Amino acid sequence: MQIHGKAVCLGEDIDTDMIIAGRYLRTKDRSLWSTHVFEDLDPALAGRLEGSVIVAGKNFGCGSSREQAPVALKEAGVLAVIAPTFARIFFRNSINVGLPVIESACECVEGDDVMVDLDGGEVQAGGRSYPIRPLSPRMLEILHAGGLVAYWRDKR
Repeated sequence: MQIHGKAVCLGEDIDTDMIIAGRYLRTKDRSLWSTHVFEDLDPALAGRLEGSVIVAGKNFGCGSSREQAPVALKEAGVLAVIAPTFARIFFRNSINVGLPVIESACECVEGDDVMVDLDGGEVQAGGRSYPIRPLSPRMLEILHAGGLVAYWRDKR
C-alpha cells in the first residue's frame, strides 16, 4: 500500500480533544466533525487536510479514547498520520477505521511531498528516506480492506 500526500506538520502530544473537541460529539454527523478538526489548535487547519499526510511529534492521539478522533481525520481527507509514537488506543482505533498510522521519526516541513510505502517499510519526505515500524500482517490486511468492518465483511 502506497500513500502520497502533502505534509501537514504538527507538534508533540496532540490529544484527541485537540483533534475533535468534545462539544462536537453530540452529533454523529461525520461531515460536521471533519469541518471542526483541530479547530482549537488552528481554525483554518481543517480546510487544508484534504489529501494530506499529518507528520507529528511523539504521543499523537493521547487523551480520551474516543474513536471519533481518527474518524474525523479520515473524513477530513487525511490519508495517513506519521509520528514517532502514538497513544495505543488511538493507534488501534485508527487501524480499525482504516486510517493508516505510521510510527517513524520522519522529518519534513509543511507542504513537502510525503510518500509512504507500508508494504516496503519506508517513508520518503524532505528528500530523505525513513524506516517505519512495521505493522502486523493482520493490521495491514485491515488497512488494505479499508477498516475492520470491511475486513470482516470480506471474510464472510
